[in-house]
Amino acid sequence: MAPSILAADFARMADDASNAIEAGGDLLHLDVMDGHFVPNLTMGSDMCRCLRRALPDVFLDVHLMVEDPEMFLEPLAEAGASHFTFHIERLQGDDARRLADRVRDTGMSAGICVNPPTPIEPVLEVAEAFELVLVMSVNPGFGGQAFMPEVLDKVRAVRSAEGDRIRVQMDGGVGLDTASRCIEAGADVLVAGSSVFGRPREDRPGAISHMIVF
Repeated sequence: MAPSILAADFARMADDASNAIEAGGDLLHLDVMDGHFVPNLTMGSDMCRCLRRALPDVFLDVHLMVEDPEMFLEPLAEAGASHFTFHIERLQGDDARRLADRVRDTGMSAGICVNPPTPIEPVLEVAEAFELVLVMSVNPGFGGQAFMPEVLDKVRAVRSAEGDRIRVQMDGGVGLDTASRCIEAGADVLVAGSSVFGRPREDRPGAISHMIVF
């Protein structure tokens, strides 16, 4: 379970993020958006650095929704990111493989992401070079969107092709009524924003437990 801090209280970020981990979150998901690849602008390496300082042992999973993911590589590595996912829509084939190697050279693990309109085939061609495939179940850019069930076939395709070697993550509209479908399709990392942070703190452990045990 990866609570997405895009839905957290930015005025109380460290405290809210810590609470999500205490409630059962396994890692924290950080969305970096540049206002070009997606129509929104969000946090960057400074947020990652502050969270690393506040939560030194938490796995920080960074998702780059940006035009130039390579530009963010060194800053995020220096800020303490644990994982670096970029989009197949930006880099494919050997270019994607080369960046994955550079990500690992910094000490982070590497992920590749696919948007709902994009076929899964370019991801399958390079999946062996990555530790994680992220299947977006909404069009990226904003939180709180409705889950798109048709993308579950992409999860099944990745799981069938790669077996248990790779993590398959789903992000977008994941909540109490959709998490079980993601898991049944083969996803083993669920990104949840408003379905975690949008609840009162005392309700978060139950919500997380419900999403991962059904």
